[in-house]
Amino acid sequence: MEALLNLSQPLFLGSNSPRRKEILHSAGFHFTVLPANIEENFDENMALEEVPVFLSQKKAKALIETGIPSGIVLTADTVVIVENQILNKPKDRAEALQMLNLLSGKTHKVVTGFAIEGPNISIADSDEAFVTFRKLEQWEMEFYVKSGTAMDKAGGYGIQDFIGMVGIEKLEGSFYTVMGLPIYKVYQALKPFILEGRELIMNYEL
Repeated sequence: MEALLNLSQPLFLGSNSPRRKEILHSAGFHFTVLPANIEENFDENMALEEVPVFLSQKKAKALIETGIPSGIVLTADTVVIVENQILNKPKDRAEALQMLNLLSGKTHKVVTGFAIEGPNISIADSDEAFVTFRKLEQWEMEFYVKSGTAMDKAGGYGIQDFIGMVGIEKLEGSFYTVMGLPIYKVYQALKPFILEGRELIMNYEL
């Protein structure tokens, strides 16, 4: 059975991230993917925690300026912060391994910002979580990086991947915020646009 939330207007996800698509779909939202291509640069004097919200707003603005069909635009950005620096997506496997070595045995902060823009809605918010890795063994990090799945993720890891499953000792905050979308906040923001009566579109498999 698949149940999709019936919104009063179309929803556009401004991201090609498989994780964000998975989260939004699993939460029941029907949406169209419309990636935003921007230069992800920001003022170096900006507080690190403000960066993902700034980039999310930048993505939403870029999409709206392209003249998308009328509807609601949702964009997001995730940063990993450790030792007062942001770890972006690694440029290569060597940098991914370097990032994991930096995160190993430490607690770091993950901040995911999001922006929602559309008729009668303009929201920019973020959520943060604290992730603690046990001391990782070198072969575990090399095994993970060799798989290639580290390359498209901030900080060089995915909480839902091998290294997250076997290496994370403690999580304070939302799993989904670390995965890439604070869905509980996104849902609350979009809830007023769910049609009256909370109508569902259901397909039953007998």
